[in-house]
Amino acid sequence: MAKTPEQWLEEAAPEKKGGTLKLFLGYAPGVGKTYNMLSEAIRRKSRGEDVVIGIVETHGRKGVVELAEKLETVPRKKLEYKGTVFEEMDLDAILARQPAVVLVDELAHTNIEGSRHRKRYEDVLELVDHDICVLTTMNVQHLESVAPSVQRISGVTVRETVPDWVMKRVREVVMADLTPEALQTRMRRGDIYPLDRVEKALSNFFRPGTLIALRELALQEVAQEVDRSLETSNPAAQQLIARAARMAKRLDGELYVVYVDIGVDDNEANQRSLASNIRFAEAVGAQVVKLKSATVAKAVAGFVREKHITQVVFGHSAVKGWKRYLYLNAIHKFLRDAPPVDVHIVTQQSS
Repeated sequence: MAKTPEQWLEEAAPEKKGGTLKLFLGYAPGVGKTYNMLSEAIRRKSRGEDVVIGIVETHGRKGVVELAEKLETVPRKKLEYKGTVFEEMDLDAILARQPAVVLVDELAHTNIEGSRHRKRYEDVLELVDHDICVLTTMNVQHLESVAPSVQRISGVTVRETVPDWVMKRVREVVMADLTPEALQTRMRRGDIYPLDRVEKALSNFFRPGTLIALRELALQEVAQEVDRSLETSNPAAQQLIARAARMAKRLDGELYVVYVDIGVDDNEANQRSLASNIRFAEAVGAQVVKLKSATVAKAVAGFVREKHITQVVFGHSAVKGWKRYLYLNAIHKFLRDAPPVDVHIVTQQSS
């Protein structure tokens, strides 16, 4: 009897047991990190997963508030410090509740004195170590190695940072992208800050030049995340296709598997591998699209624009030497030139 697409998926990419960490990365407030995180959580809940909010900072944004109200929230813990009562995420209450998935906003946050851990990323890692999947958010300027560059670009000192080694624990990165122009429009409408703070923000951190530079830093970090994934990932393209198929199923969306022929896969072994991958893609319900171009980035960006695609999952085929350089360069060009999409960088575990 023929295998169903679900059986193909299960065989090719069995879900990893235990807790995983998924990061929604942005380059500035208001690009949609928290909104995207909540949207994914609601989709997971609709599929029957046990999802709770550990902590989400709505900042009074209407769309975020409305989404957050659709999920169970673990009450925050009250801590007194120097005569003032503060609220923090209640790590112990979440561990006692033991959900399958927990949302933890603002990964770089520094906890108030008296908390078990000094930093929120330490709370997150403890949750992952207890087999809880964590969805979290961060802007690129809070990454320790990036903070000095942000200070030079914007004049703003970033005081809360996350060490770069934490990124090695991240299983998947989604870049919540928005053009600087669209972000400024959101700002002027009052969608990000109250209207009385808009002009000051637009003349400081949200200046066009600053936003362009910050976006470039975020794109570089996503490209570097691809680079890190090349060190540890299983090269089987079918695992990546299976992962994308699961995502498309969850979103109830169409799945396209795109192969760009740049004229280098003409030997017999590569052609056999390609044919096998195409058969697998068709078995899981994908529409296979072959594009011929000298430039991978331009071809894929054009296809994304033509089909109004909203989610892109990156895989890889070159792992060392000059081919690795060309691959990473193509990814970076795509990220810089493509229309705004959610970009998924999936780190698959070696078998």
